[in-house]
Formats: sequence, C-alpha cells, structure tokens
Amino acid sequence: MQKEGLLKAFVVFCHRSSIASQWEHSSKLLGLKVKELESFSNKQDLHTQSDGWILTYQSASKKLQQSKEELNAFSCEGLLAIADEAHHLGLNPEEPESAVWGKSFLELTKHCTLRIGLTGTPFRADNLAFCSARKVQIHAKGELIEQINPDLCVEPRELIAEGDVRPLEFHFQDGWVEHSHLGQPDREVSPLSKELRESWRARNLRRAIHLSSPSSIAAQLLEKARKKLISIRSEHKSAAGLVIAKDIEHAKGIARKLKENGDSVDLVHSQSKESIDRLAKFKGGEANWLVSVDMCAEGFDAPRIRVVVYLTTVVTKSRFLQGITRAVRMSSERAKIEPTPRHSSHIFAPADPLLIDHARHWSKSKPYLIKGNSSVSEIGNPLSTSKSPNLPMKAVEDSAGELIRMRTAELPKFLKR
Repeated sequence: MQKEGLLKAFVVFCHRSSIASQWEHSSKLLGLKVKELESFSNKQDLHTQSDGWILTYQSASKKLQQSKEELNAFSCEGLLAIADEAHHLGLNPEEPESAVWGKSFLELTKHCTLRIGLTGTPFRADNLAFCSARKVQIHAKGELIEQINPDLCVEPRELIAEGDVRPLEFHFQDGWVEHSHLGQPDREVSPLSKELRESWRARNLRRAIHLSSPSSIAAQLLEKARKKLISIRSEHKSAAGLVIAKDIEHAKGIARKLKENGDSVDLVHSQSKESIDRLAKFKGGEANWLVSVDMCAEGFDAPRIRVVVYLTTVVTKSRFLQGITRAVRMSSERAKIEPTPRHSSHIFAPADPLLIDHARHWSKSKPYLIKGNSSVSEIGNPLSTSKSPNLPMKAVEDSAGELIRMRTAELPKFLKR
C-alpha cells in the first residue's frame, strides 16, 4: 500500500514491550524502518527517520495527550493504524467513559485513513465487543444479538494445510479424585473427565495439577511429556517444552521436579528480575524446558517449543488457546526440511471437560456473539449450570488413569499420514 501511494506511514499499537520489539525486528526484514514512538528525540524525526512507529496500549493511555501531539505532528492523512491483539480493546457500552485501552486507541486514531485490528483470539471472556470491529445483528434462538464480522478470517486448519503452522496432538490424562467429608470416614470418587458439576470439576482440576506423589495426574503428565520431548529431540535437536503453572510456588515445584530428572530448566515469572534474560536465552536454545506462570502465553514466539504441559486452573478458551498455540510456530529452518503437513506438536493436560471441549474445536473459528452484559461465560461451555451441594469436601487421594489421545478431527491430511 505504501508503494502504491495509498499510505505514507503506519503506527502499531501493541499490549507489551516485548511484542513491540518483535514488530521492530519483523519490519526490518521487509525493509521498513519502525521504532517505538518514545525513542524519537524530536517530532521532526517522525517524518525523516521512519516508515512507522510503535507504542503500547498502556503508554498510549497514560500519556494520551502527549501521544496525540506526537501523532498530530504527522498529518493523519495517509496514516494506517494497526491494533495488534485487538481483543484487548474491549468497550463497555454501559461505561463509555471508563479508562480502557480501547477508548485511547479510538481517540488517537480517529483521523487515520485506515484502521486494522489483528488478533489470533477474536473473542473476550467478559463478552464485551472490541472497538473498530464490524458488528451485525442476527437472530439466534429467538433472540436478537450482535455478531463480530471480520473482514478476513484465516482458520488454523487452513494454515496447517498450507504448512504455515504445526498441527497439534492432545494427550489428556484422566484419573479419579477421592473426596471425603471432613471428620467422616465415607468417601466419594469423582472421575476427572466425566465430572459435570462445576464446583466438583474445579476441585478435581485443582487437585490434578498438584505434584502430590509420583502417581499423581500432574506427575504422570510431566513424565509422559518428558518422554515425548526426548523422542522429538532425536529428530528436532533444538526442540523444547513449555509448562504453564498455576502460580509461582507451583512453578518452582515443577522446575525442581524437572531438574531432579536431569532436565535443564528456565523458570520465569513476574517477580523475577532475570525473567527477560531467561526468555531470551531460552529462545536461543539453552534450556530443554521453560516453566512459566503467565509470561509465555500471548505473543511469546519461540518456534522450538514442541511440547506444552498445561497445569493451571485457568480454563477459559482464550487462555487455553494462547497457551497451546505456543507450540504451532514454525521456524524458517525447520520449514525447509519438514514435509507438509508439518510434524505435530504435543499438548499434555489433565482431562478436564472444559479443556477437552476447547481442544476439539481449537483449529476451527467460531463467530464471536455478543450476548449482552448479563452473561460473562464463554460461548460453548459444555458444563451443566447446576451446582453440587456446598459440602465441606477435601481431596485426599488421586491416581492417574487412562491417557486420552486426541487428534483434531478437522485435519484429514494429518490423520492419513
């Protein structure tokens, strides 16, 4: 568009500084000079030293007036605004003046020639629409609701068929969790994959991710994931694994367990000052495993990840998809030597009914329906809304059972291979 004279420059909004660095690096590969907006010494440099600028949503909101002045120094005529991970720009119609990133984005880009929103997870758990998205009204089950209509939608299964990303194979560890009434000898066994009572399902998952014993579900998952990674590394020498943990203490325990088995591990979390350096080293191929709480989901790019172990109680569709798709990335080096479809990556997780349902549909896009503010649950929740009795239950024992192996049904070429 720039070569055709349709655009003079562009500005990219993203949610994290590390993502801004990726934009800067990728732009160089295309011969474009792109810098973070705050790095310019004066406004005149905007015209002469770059094709575009980058700023984070947070800095744009905190320094709204300053950002507005800097962008206004360049005529907005012929200016393209890009919202990276546009689902962060949620707008609440009941609170139009609330301090959200979407409001700042609209204010800064209202005079731009064109606005483009990019996202790999085009929905929100809070059911809010995001700005600059086209909404249409549709009738669904006798109710008039809004649907987000993208101008272009590329499904993961299309990318897999073209060889742009890897297919995923899922390994869900099933098991049984025993619960007892406090102070009473009687017990009730609850199967992990079959439990539809929400409070029991959540309790089962909390128990399943703990490394309570060598026979626990989490321990079994880690060991099977280790063996799978060892097998993959016989052909893909630099392949690595990612474990997504519940919290910092949980992550530390997982890292200790992996190290006890002789694995090299990088542990990253928000309270560690060394996390950024460790992420960079991991990308370079120093450790076999990366253990993280919430720093390696959205936007983290490390194509060497071939195994993901999902050991957290967060079961929203958006968080699960962000986590597992760390393993679909392809490097240019591997693309030259692997057939299409590419060699699969592997996801290991407890056999939680919600996670299994997300996995069945991960490679197929669904329309984002805005049902109204009364509903904050994600569309497609397979669980019953009924609750189990509010009893003082305590998990006392678990044991690993059958490993449920899934290859997503939308990938016929992969199934034949």
